[in-house]
Amino acid sequence: MSVEEQQEVKQKAYAEAVRYMDNAKEVLRKARKEDDRYQDRKYVRMACGTAYSGVLLALDAYLQLKDVELVKKRRRSIEWYTANVAKQDKKLLTYLNAAYNILHLDGYYDGILRADAIKSGFDTAYDIIEKIKPRTPNPI
Repeated sequence: MSVEEQQEVKQKAYAEAVRYMDNAKEVLRKARKEDDRYQDRKYVRMACGTAYSGVLLALDAYLQLKDVELVKKRRRSIEWYTANVAKQDKKLLTYLNAAYNILHLDGYYDGILRADAIKSGFDTAYDIIEKIKPRTPNPI
């Protein structure tokens, strides 16, 4: 893949992942935070699911840039992501594990309401998305 093609992949994936995060933040506002807890589990779950989807978009682009073949005929499991990310970047693997646990399991499935935990998950998502940030991102 040429440098220009890599930049194009980064720009598209970065813009889309950031768009997901912006949407997740907007949904999270609807959950109304009071005393470091969100009040509406439905919106927390929706926001965490959307943020985690943004993480997966960023990881797909990251792995594509590392010449990892993306399986297209079936859904990629967390085991697939962790195995492939582990071969590339151990620090990114720790971010992936945190995003999976906080956003996907705790936030989306369990609907935790603690604002500090959700913030930590969102921060981790942004850490992952930064890995594919292009030199000059397109305006969103």
